[in-house]
Amino acid sequence: MPQRLNIPPTRSSLLRTREALEMAREGYDILDKKREVLSTELIHIAHDAERLEGQLQELLAAAYQALKLAKMAMGQEHIEWAALAVNKTVEVGIRPRSVMGVVIPMIEAHGEPPETPYGLGDTTVALDEAAARFRGVLDKIPSLCETMTAAWRLARELQKTHRRVNALEYIFIPEYEATIAYIESVLEEREREETFRLKRLKSTLAPATVGPPRREYVQPYRDISGEKRSPYRDIGGGRVTSREFG
Repeated sequence: MPQRLNIPPTRSSLLRTREALEMAREGYDILDKKREVLSTELIHIAHDAERLEGQLQELLAAAYQALKLAKMAMGQEHIEWAALAVNKTVEVGIRPRSVMGVVIPMIEAHGEPPETPYGLGDTTVALDEAAARFRGVLDKIPSLCETMTAAWRLARELQKTHRRVNALEYIFIPEYEATIAYIESVLEEREREETFRLKRLKSTLAPATVGPPRREYVQPYRDISGEKRSPYRDIGGGRVTSREFG
């Protein structure tokens, strides 16, 4: 049985609880739709992220293999001196976009390092091969970062939305419904008691519809003159009537 709110059972509380229940149901519908959109968007972005991550892993494996061969051919020290010649890299710009209120970055890369920033006199083809492969890796990194960041933010927002939907569905809405049912039952009981009390008071204050019993008896009458008359019926409740005086 769901719990109810600890509020007084009055009509004002009933109106406020009904408004809160209506808002909770509207919020549940909105959040449920948001959850569906986030779930669909997250599935697509997760597939893209998985695909880009697989491609980047393959490129990185090939690039490190080429760098390993270059180190074997030139030595560690020559590789480090050649790396110092690189003085230009990729510029990254970030623009935000929104998906159901979730801010997702859009990463744009501009420019690329030169193909041969070092001299050709003391380098080998293996180093050129490694540099070319790392440039390919560098082209994929912005797309992967954008996709992974979007996936993480969407997943986090989806988790929050899911918790809110469950809270509304299983806690707040049942509490409001139970509270409304309790207040309505209390108010109905009060109305029945008030109706019964008014009826009881009305029956107590109403005037009597049945008067005192009327006396009806035969009273002999004797005239002082000695003449006997027929008896009469006194229906006046003991009051003197005009018949007594002839």
